Amino acid sequence: MAQAYFNLDNYADLFYVDTAVSEYLDRKAADYGITRKPATYAVRRVETTGIIGIGTRWGVGETTYKIIEALGIDIYSAVCEQPGEIGNTYNGVLENIDNINGVTATLTDIIAAGTNEENDDSLRNRIKQYLTIPYQNGNIAQYLKWATEFEGIGTAKVFPLWAGGNTLKIAITNGQYLPAETALIERFQEYMDPGSTGLGNGAAPVGCKVVVTGGTQLDIAVSGSIVLAEGYLEAEGAADAIADYLASITYVKSSISYMKIGSVLLDCPSIADLSDLTVNGGITDIPLTGDEIPVLNSLNLVVSAV
Repeated sequence: MAQAYFNLDNYADLFYVDTAVSEYLDRKAADYGITRKPATYAVRRVETTGIIGIGTRWGVGETTYKIIEALGIDIYSAVCEQPGEIGNTYNGVLENIDNINGVTATLTDIIAAGTNEENDDSLRNRIKQYLTIPYQNGNIAQYLKWATEFEGIGTAKVFPLWAGGNTLKIAITNGQYLPAETALIERFQEYMDPGSTGLGNGAAPVGCKVVVTGGTQLDIAVSGSIVLAEGYLEAEGAADAIADYLASITYVKSSISYMKIGSVLLDCPSIADLSDLTVNGGITDIPLTGDEIPVLNSLNLVVSAV
C-alpha cells in the first residue's frame, strides 16, 4: 500500500506544467497549442578539388553529409544526415562514400547549425510564458512566440520602435544560444517581413517594418585557481557548465553574475575548491546591454595543490 501511494504521488506530478516530463509535458503543451521543437539538421560548407554531383554522400567521424547545392567553383553546401548538434561537431577531410574518383572534399564552416530536440526546461518555459503573458495582436509576446517556435532559433529579444514609428528589431540566437548564422537570419526575415517592407507579406502585421539580426557576441573570459576533486586530472565539465549558464541568461538577464559563475564551477564534480576567480579580468558582474549575447571565449583554471 505504501508503494502504491508513493506511485500515485509521482503520477500526480505528471499532470502539472511545473513537474511534468517527457511525453506528459508534451501533452500539457498540446493543451495550449504548443509543440516541442524537433531536432534540426546542420548545413555545412564543403570545399573540393573538383566538380562533384548534387546528391553525392560523404562522411567523417560519426556523421554523413549529402551535397545539396553548389555555392561556387568547387564549393558546395551539404546537409548532415544525422539530426542535432552532432552535425556541428566535425571538420576536416571527408571520406568518399559514393566512390567518386580523383576528387577530395573537406568539411569547413557551419552554414546553419543543427539543433537537438527541445528539452523539457525550454518547453516548460515557453508554456509558462504563454500562460503569464498571452500573445496577441502583434504584442511583444507575439513576436517572441514567432521567434522561439521557429526552427533553429534558441531565443530572441524584441526592440520595438528601434528606428522610429512602425519599426521593430528582433535579435535571435541559434539553437546553441550563440549569434545566429546568416542563413537562419535570412530565413526568419523572410518569414516575418520579406525585405523589411512592412507590407504584411509575412507573419508581422501590416505597417510594421521588421528587421532580424543575429545579435552581438560578447566574449567572456573566466580564470581562477582550483583544487581538483579526488580522482580527476582536469576540470571536467567546467566549460560546458559555464556555457550552459550563459545560455540560460541570454536575452533574459541584464547582467552576468560573478557569484553565479563561481557557484557553477563549484557545482562541477571535478572541482573541490575555487579561488582567485575573475570574469573578464574583474570580480564584479558583467552588464549585458542591447542585443549582446554572452559567449565563453576562454577558460583558464590553474590547478593548485590542496
